[in-house]
Amino acid sequence: MPAVPKILVSMGTGQGNLPDGLEVHQEIPYSNIPNFPPATAPGHKGRLLQGRLAGQEVAILLGRVHYYEGYSLQEVTLPVRTLSLLGCKVLLAGNAAGGLNLEWAAGGLMIITDHLNFMGADPLRGPNNNDWGPRFPDMSQVYSLRLKDMALTCAKRLNLSDIKTGIYAAVAGPSLETAAETRFLRNCGADAVGMSTVPEVIVAKHAGMEIFGLSIIANINDPDNFQPIILEEVIAQVERAETNFLLLLNELIKSIGNE
Repeated sequence: MPAVPKILVSMGTGQGNLPDGLEVHQEIPYSNIPNFPPATAPGHKGRLLQGRLAGQEVAILLGRVHYYEGYSLQEVTLPVRTLSLLGCKVLLAGNAAGGLNLEWAAGGLMIITDHLNFMGADPLRGPNNNDWGPRFPDMSQVYSLRLKDMALTCAKRLNLSDIKTGIYAAVAGPSLETAAETRFLRNCGADAVGMSTVPEVIVAKHAGMEIFGLSIIANINDPDNFQPIILEEVIAQVERAETNFLLLLNELIKSIGNE
């Protein structure tokens, strides 16, 4: 890469546009990067961008791969691991999620304050490379309180009113949740559910990165009035909310650079 990026942005389902003002220095398909798994999920372009945004050198993972695609969690997290070893210190992880909090509305944003790993696996399973991180990384405070507070300040400055904080539950997929599973996740304290992000976050934490997570709430799952979930409708909702998502990321990156 021409310059070492300090900030890594990971984009999720339906988040295919780029922030305004991004100067792209290079764009590489995952298929051209040795050992990078190609993205096969709808709405994931599978490209690595390196450039400059809001005065900061950034790397952007435009689309991710998922456990449900048949990859191991080590393969799923390889892009984040690689960028951490290249010098990225901050992970800004985006995703689309199903809302579980019935007081919320579809199309809003949720800053992730904690997570529940219900994927049945952990990307750190197996031999540990002590040069990459500790055998048993502390997970008492995964998501940066500093970046959360900074993002809330940014949201207020941008007049973004529909923004919440909450807990994200990760499941393996690809089958969507039943009404009973939705009720279980709600009872466990989850505010949103998805099939990504947590493996990358675990690896980023292992690597000593500072982490910020942001979900677009694509729909609301009410277990007592359960409606069919149509993927095309989910992606359409995410695309409608993407403008606010990108505005907040851009403003947050600018704030990080102004410290």
